[in-house]
Amino acid sequence: MYDRLEPFLADVRKPARYVGGECNAVMKDKDSVDLRVTFCFPDTYEIGMSHLGLQILYGLMNEKPWIWCERAFAPWTDMEEVLRRENIELYALESGDALSKFDILAFTLQYELCYTNLLNMLALSNIPLKSSDRKDSYPLIIAGGPCAYNPEPLADFIDLFVLGDGEEVTIELMELIRKCKKDGVSKTELLRKAALIGGVYVPSLYEVTYNEDNTIKAVTSIYSDVPKVVTKRVVEDLDKSFYPTKPPVPCTEIVHERTMLELFRGCIRGCRFCQAGFTTRPVRSRSKETLAKQAIETCNNTGYEEISLTSLSSSDYTPLEALCENLLEFAVPKRIGLSLPSLRADSFTRGLMEKVQSVRKSGLTFAPEAGTARLRDVINKNLTEEALFSACESAFDGGWTGVKLYFMLGLPTETLEDVIAIPDLAHRIFLLWRRTTNDKARGVRVSASASCFVPKPQTPFQWVKMDTIEMFNEKISALKSASRKQVTLNWHDPKTSHLEGVFARGDRRLGAVIEKALSKGARMDGWSENFSHELWMNAFSECGIDPSFYVYRERSKEEILPWEHLSVGISKDYLWSEYRKAVAEESTPDCRSACSGCGADCFGGECHVV
Repeated sequence: MYDRLEPFLADVRKPARYVGGECNAVMKDKDSVDLRVTFCFPDTYEIGMSHLGLQILYGLMNEKPWIWCERAFAPWTDMEEVLRRENIELYALESGDALSKFDILAFTLQYELCYTNLLNMLALSNIPLKSSDRKDSYPLIIAGGPCAYNPEPLADFIDLFVLGDGEEVTIELMELIRKCKKDGVSKTELLRKAALIGGVYVPSLYEVTYNEDNTIKAVTSIYSDVPKVVTKRVVEDLDKSFYPTKPPVPCTEIVHERTMLELFRGCIRGCRFCQAGFTTRPVRSRSKETLAKQAIETCNNTGYEEISLTSLSSSDYTPLEALCENLLEFAVPKRIGLSLPSLRADSFTRGLMEKVQSVRKSGLTFAPEAGTARLRDVINKNLTEEALFSACESAFDGGWTGVKLYFMLGLPTETLEDVIAIPDLAHRIFLLWRRTTNDKARGVRVSASASCFVPKPQTPFQWVKMDTIEMFNEKISALKSASRKQVTLNWHDPKTSHLEGVFARGDRRLGAVIEKALSKGARMDGWSENFSHELWMNAFSECGIDPSFYVYRERSKEEILPWEHLSVGISKDYLWSEYRKAVAEESTPDCRSACSGCGADCFGGECHVV
C-alpha cells in the first residue's frame, strides 16, 4: 500500500498523517493473531491522535496477544482524491492493509457532524454502507462514544453499538467474536449473542413504529431474549482499569501534544445542558498514587513536555493539590509543565495555579456559560459573579494576562438582557484587570466565545426546542452591538449547530439523509471550509424529511424519544424534574453537598463522595 502511495504523498497536505511508523505504534505478526481490529476515528489524524479514548482502547486490545488493533483516520479531501483516482482502498496505518481485510472496524462517535466521514471511510474501503447489505465476508462494524447515547441516525449502517465505558465490555465482545469466528457462526447469530452482553445495542434487533404525527409509537425488540432496554456499562474501579502509559507518539503536530491524566469520570455538578455530566455518572476517581505513577511512566515513554490533569471538572478532585505536589517533584527538574484545562472559577486558588503552572504560565479559561445569575440558575451552573471576579482578580494579581470566557446562546428562557450581559461581563473583567495590576505595559487578553446551545439526549433539556438559525443570528448581532473593543468576541456558526441539533435528537429515518448528503459531496462537515448548509437542506428535501421537526418543537414527557430504549442509569422522572426546576429558575445542589436521587447509584461507584 505504501509503495503505491509514495509517489503521491508530496501532493497532499501533511503527508505524515498517512504513513504510520510512529514511536510506540504496535506491530504484530498478522498470521499469529485471532482477531484483527482497526480503531477508526472519523476525523483527521491530528484530532484523533489527541483523543484519550483511542489511546485507551488501542492499548487495551493490543495487550491481548490474540488481538492486533491498528488505527485509521478520515483522510482529508486531497488524500481522498488520490485514493479514488488511484483506486487505493483506505488502509490501517500499522500494516498498510486495506480496511476491508479486517475482522472488525471500531468507530468512535465524538461529534454528530462526523457521520458522513464514517460512511465515507466505509465507501473508501469498498464496504457496503448498510449493515443489511454486508455479508459475513465483510468486517463487523461497531461504534461507541458520546453520540452512541442516541445512535438512531446511524442505525442502518452500524452492526452494533457499545454504550458507556469500553474497558471491560470491549474485551468481552472481542472474546465472543473470536469464538464465533472459530466456530463459523454467521453474522446474524453473532449479533444475537452480542445483544446479550451488557451495554451492547444491536439496532437490527429492534423495530421502530411511528404515529401519524411522525413521533415514535414504539421501539420493540424482535426477540424475547433481547433486552427491552440496553443499559450502559460502567467501570467501577478506575485504579484497576487499563491506562495507556505507552501510546503512539505522532510524527507530526497534533491538537494536544501532552500526557493526559484522567483524574476521575463523572461529575458532581449537574449542569442541565451538559450531556457528559449525566451520561458519565456516577463519579469514580483514581488515587493520587496511581495518577502520579501513570504520569511518570507516560512521560518517560513519550517525551511529552506537558501533563494535563483532565476530567469534566478537574478542580473537584479532592486531593488535587497533593497530586500536583507529587507531580512537580518529577516534572520541574525535567521542565515538564502541568495544565488544568477544566477549572471552575469558584474552585480557583492562586496557590493551586502557581503549583500547576510553576514551569510555564498559560492563559486561564473559565466557563460562566451565561451572562446573568438568573440564567445560570436555569442551567444549574451554580457559579456566582462574585466567585468569577474573585478568581480573575487573584489571577491578575498573580501575573496572569489572559482570560478566556465561554458562554452559550439560546439557552432555555434566555432573553435579550441575558445576551447583552455576555459582552458586559467580559468588559467588566477587563476593567477589573485595569484596577488590579500596576503593570499596564503587559496588556491583557480577555476573550468571550459564544457557542449555540444544542439540546442533547439524556439531559434535562432533551425536551426543549432549539433556537432557529434566524434567532441565533439576531442574538449574535446583539452581541456584536454590545461588545467593546477591549474584548475579543467569537461566536459559533448557527447553521452547523442546527445540523448538530437535528442529528443529536434524530431517529433512524435520518439515515437516508446522511447517505444522500454523502452522495452529494458532504464530508468533513465539522470544518467550516467544507460545510455546506445548502447541500444538507437539499438532501433533507430530496428525502422528504423536514429537519425542523427534530429541533424546533417542544416535546412532552409522554412522547417516546428515539433513545428511550437506551439507559444511562438516570431516571426519566429525575431528568423531567430537573427540567421543570430549570423553568422555575431553581438550582440543585452538587452531589457533594447532597444526593439528589438521580438514579446513578444503581452502578455503585462513589456517587456524591469524590
